[in-house]
Amino acid sequence: MESKVAVPESAPATLENVKRRQLIQTATIAAGASMLGLASSGVWAAGSDKPEKTEVKIGFIPLTDCASVVMASVLGFDKKYGIKIVLSKEASWAGVRDKLSNGELDAAHVLSGLIYGVQMGIGGQKKDMAVLMGLNNNGQAITLSKKLADKGAVDGPSLAKLMATDKREYTFAQTFPTGTHAMWLYYWMAANGINPMKDAKVITVPPPQMVANMRVGNMDGFCVGEPWGHRAIVDGVGITAITTQEIWKDHPEKVLGTTAEFVTKNPNTCRALIAAVLDASKWIDESLANKNKMAETIADKSYVNTSKDVIDQRIMGRYQNGLGKTWDDPNYMKFYNGGLVNFPYLSDGMWFMTQHRRWGLLKSDPDYLAVAKSVSQIDLYKEAATMTKTSVPKDVMRSSKLMDGVVWDGKDPKAYAASFKIRA
Repeated sequence: MESKVAVPESAPATLENVKRRQLIQTATIAAGASMLGLASSGVWAAGSDKPEKTEVKIGFIPLTDCASVVMASVLGFDKKYGIKIVLSKEASWAGVRDKLSNGELDAAHVLSGLIYGVQMGIGGQKKDMAVLMGLNNNGQAITLSKKLADKGAVDGPSLAKLMATDKREYTFAQTFPTGTHAMWLYYWMAANGINPMKDAKVITVPPPQMVANMRVGNMDGFCVGEPWGHRAIVDGVGITAITTQEIWKDHPEKVLGTTAEFVTKNPNTCRALIAAVLDASKWIDESLANKNKMAETIADKSYVNTSKDVIDQRIMGRYQNGLGKTWDDPNYMKFYNGGLVNFPYLSDGMWFMTQHRRWGLLKSDPDYLAVAKSVSQIDLYKEAATMTKTSVPKDVMRSSKLMDGVVWDGKDPKAYAASFKIRA
């Protein structure tokens, strides 16, 4: 066994001395890495776990749920894992898609359904994609215009009644054709007997432009992430008809997404990035004080560009619908929730594909499970979870009951996609 006695720099460069210096250097780096929580073994110290790319450009859209990515950078969690997050504010989900695909962005705060759409060649040029982790559950909303509310349309049943009696073209907006907001909007409308493909006109509008478009009468309703649902109420142009957590409690929403090519070339960078964002997610959910600090930070014009009070109410679970009703919602936007938020469940990705199939975006049934396995980076996630002491669920699938009482568990996706009475 080699001795770990120090070797003076002036010592002759014999083979034995060189080997001793290398051994001491490795041990020193390993100790430093351990202190930073980088690795429990000496592998990182030997160089094989070192991030391949230390500056990582991450795109985000001005929404409350970009918070964990922003705070990972602002609070320096990235440095702990040997990387630097360079944030890039983007104007639209289509822009995020294009910049991910062409490599202008290394990764992004992005819609789950967008990643799967690109993977399947719908909603963009086909490219192999990757989901590194989930960023948040819950916290989106469907807003109806004040004009509709004044006519009695304040929820799903009353909207369906108005559309059946007051015949005209009704326009609703979502944020991306294969995205989460489109799927929540369609699911909710269909659950209330409205076929979004036949009974209404659906348009795509970037999140920060939703409220302005409703103000000038371009739409009757929209589905978007916070703070824009609450902003519509504050500005007096809309009311909250339903929150997305009422459609599906603890539903998947934004993910940390990238291309499969980036993961293949930079697995250590991806692992470090997941770990940094996990730390930030944990920090946000730890206390009301942290949530308050987060709201103050992301309200800045560099990020969401709105007033703090538009963000912090719903982040604390304090909801109002714009019609005088207020409530404390236990299923507000969550970023960590003991790690349950962040695990890239296969069933979550599969659900989006079943809805793409339901609405005719996919023309045939894919191998749902195989696609989800190729996209969800579960092994990398588990390694990062170990680094951050984050619990990992035992099962890669989860079961949920949605607003219409239908259970989704991922066991028979083809039958599930075909089971809906209202479809394209």
